[in-house]
Amino acid sequence: MRKAFLILLSLLILLPLFSLFFWVFTERWPWPNILPKDFSERALKSTIARAGELGNVFFTSILLSLLASFFSVLIAVLSGRALAFYDFPGKRLISSLMLLPFLVPSTVFSMGAQILFLKTALYSSIPGVLLCHILYSLPYANILLNEGTRALGEGLEEQARVLGAGPVRAFFSVSLPNLFPLLLSAFTMAYVISISQYFMTLLIGGGRVKTFAVVMVPYLQSGERNFAALYALIFLLVTTLVFFVFEGIARACTGGRRTELFSDR
Repeated sequence: MRKAFLILLSLLILLPLFSLFFWVFTERWPWPNILPKDFSERALKSTIARAGELGNVFFTSILLSLLASFFSVLIAVLSGRALAFYDFPGKRLISSLMLLPFLVPSTVFSMGAQILFLKTALYSSIPGVLLCHILYSLPYANILLNEGTRALGEGLEEQARVLGAGPVRAFFSVSLPNLFPLLLSAFTMAYVISISQYFMTLLIGGGRVKTFAVVMVPYLQSGERNFAALYALIFLLVTTLVFFVFEGIARACTGGRRTELFSDR
């Protein structure tokens, strides 16, 4: 039973990938044909000719998402410790406000941010897009790290301070290694949220800040499925490579011990 389930799951994953691969070399694939009718290398040749431009788009996309993930995780770690270990006025209100992007649709959020940014220098700029990506990715990192920080508690840090470690050393030597699986999960989640943003990036960036999602989606809307399929495969390949880099960094930081992405530890 388990073997049949794994085979079915593999087919559900691989069949769409095979379909994308066929679409890369297909101009028309009318129903009910099982295989494409007209083959063409137009999408592949055009993409190769624009390799330099697409390289810049990829660099912008990955850099923007990495920065958004880093700042989201950094803010989530600091706010998680503040909410878990300290009492102060407005604590519940702040905790609720940090989850607002969950309640506000991205379309509404983007339009409100655009109206605000039009009055400043943030509109149609990378810092403006980065700020919006951070605000929208932050709740996902917050949920993971707030609960993890609460569960870990202050006990281990207090023991380290009793043994002579300062507050900074106690955090980096004791709490941070224990939170690392959650940090990696939060970073990865924030990265996925950021790099997949289309409407927000298009609206706030004013068409000048080009990410891979901004370049790819118009091909889907215009019916150029061969280009859309090729861009989707490239997007999948690059994102997978980035995740392998994350995993390598995680293993290096944990001394070779296995660290699972999205660990529930």
